Amino acid sequence: MLPSTKHTAALLGGVLLAVLTGCGTPAEKGNAAATTPSSRAKPALPGMPPVLDAKDVYAADRPGKLSPVVKDFPSRVYVPNTNSDTVSVIDPATYKVIRTIEVGRQPQHVVPSWDLKTLWVNNDIGDSLTAIDPATGKVGRTVPVSDPYNLYFTPDGKYAVVMASMDRELVFRDAHTMKTAKTVPVSCAGVNHADFSADGRYFIVSCEFSGELLKVDTARMKIVGQQKLPVKGAMPQDVKLSPDGGTFYIADMIANGVWALDGEKFTTPKLLPTGKGAHGLYVSRDSKEMYISNRGEGSISVFDFTQRKLAKKWHLPEGGSPDMGGVSADGKVLWLSGRYHSEVYAIDTVSGKQLARIPVGSGPHGLAVYPQPGRYSLGHTGVFR
Repeated sequence: MLPSTKHTAALLGGVLLAVLTGCGTPAEKGNAAATTPSSRAKPALPGMPPVLDAKDVYAADRPGKLSPVVKDFPSRVYVPNTNSDTVSVIDPATYKVIRTIEVGRQPQHVVPSWDLKTLWVNNDIGDSLTAIDPATGKVGRTVPVSDPYNLYFTPDGKYAVVMASMDRELVFRDAHTMKTAKTVPVSCAGVNHADFSADGRYFIVSCEFSGELLKVDTARMKIVGQQKLPVKGAMPQDVKLSPDGGTFYIADMIANGVWALDGEKFTTPKLLPTGKGAHGLYVSRDSKEMYISNRGEGSISVFDFTQRKLAKKWHLPEGGSPDMGGVSADGKVLWLSGRYHSEVYAIDTVSGKQLARIPVGSGPHGLAVYPQPGRYSLGHTGVFR
């Protein structure tokens, strides 16, 4: 999260001691029993598309496996510039900005809708969502929504979940009309990122400013668990489920690493140090690795899911502030915004080599690479299953 008139008061520093402890289409819906390690023998959320592979929740995200809904969309990178109130549109083939779109005040993330048909720009201070048609690039309607710092979608496609950070609320809205269905007040500060269990029945939310995690029952729209992270000044960020569904990983900018959480038990997670300012988490197209952007040191750590350890680290030449982003449809390029450097980085996912450094507006944040493989979107900058 970037300091702003709305968020500055909540941003507090902290002292770190980081110790290692311890497919089909969106129309294809149905009930399925989740058989991942974390939810074996439990029925999936009603209406959620059936799990394709019990051992891999990202089985639908293989290279080039585009849904019929998005297969003809032009490949683009959409970059919300928080301080410029614009979205830069990059052609990944040329590494050039081909268009700049004016949006509402302080756009934080560009979020693919559950049905893959719309990109929602989260205008946080502007209290609105701006729709972009990814087929044409045209700007559509703007919907009034209070404090939309981030946006997710329930796995059944029924609701959007607004992460209203400064309002201290999780707001469940109709996924299409954005009409409020239920508002859930939270006692923690800075709700911002989340991910869903393999069976879709609950999701884990990070509370950035109070260093806490929430567990939320999806169907009941109710908080069923809350805990404080065991590091002074902890500042949890992005959340990502492991391919086997057994572990939630939570990046932490102050703990300088990634927490490993058993979502079912919701016990105290263990910390894996990765680098200064750990922020964004992105799964490789083969589900074998996870890319971790370390915003405070200009590096990307690569985590091996099988070995459950860091495999390598890539440093950006001339440094930088790698933040949020996504992986290209073919899996060959990792795209990350440079939060404090008004630029975007394109990184080769095999060698870690920087392919391009592209100037954009001020304060680039939650960029979306689109289209990407997958049957449906869970939101954020593109979490597909």
